[in-house]
Amino acid sequence: MEKEGVVPDVIDVAPKEVAEVHYPSGVHVELGNELTPTQVKDIPSVKWSAYANSFYTLCMTDPDAPSRQKPDFREWHHWLVANIPGDDISKGENLSEYVGSGPPQGTGLHRYVFLIYKQDGKITFDEKRLTNRSGDNRGKFSIRAFAKKYKLGNPVAGNFYQAQYDDYVPILYKQLGA
Repeated sequence: MEKEGVVPDVIDVAPKEVAEVHYPSGVHVELGNELTPTQVKDIPSVKWSAYANSFYTLCMTDPDAPSRQKPDFREWHHWLVANIPGDDISKGENLSEYVGSGPPQGTGLHRYVFLIYKQDGKITFDEKRLTNRSGDNRGKFSIRAFAKKYKLGNPVAGNFYQAQYDDYVPILYKQLGA
């Protein structure tokens, strides 16, 4: 994560554990490998060494919006699920529904970072709930500030991939009403 600048662009300390992220398309995330927006359009499975009686927060965020050279909207968060019991994401609280990668044409590779935080217990989150039908309120997010606000500490697990524009991006933009 240091090599590609996830530390310090997104977080201060890299998590010790690498989360397993697998997409229904058959691809998996491997610390900076390049995937396509088409391959990552559907919700992935994410696994980490979770304690069954603990709660976790999962975030997927893009620090390179609209580009790595000019990240004016850093970060644009793609997915935010909290109060996950163990690693059963389906039973967590969806704060922001999953949106796949949509890097604008000509902006090069974007980093898409998955981070998992262990919560001290169940938390009441006051964030506006976001659907996957709009891109509103997703930009200018900071997982660092979010973690600080809710006293989540440093991430316990994480992973990331990189992606650039492909033919799926206009379809995603239409879904988001852009």
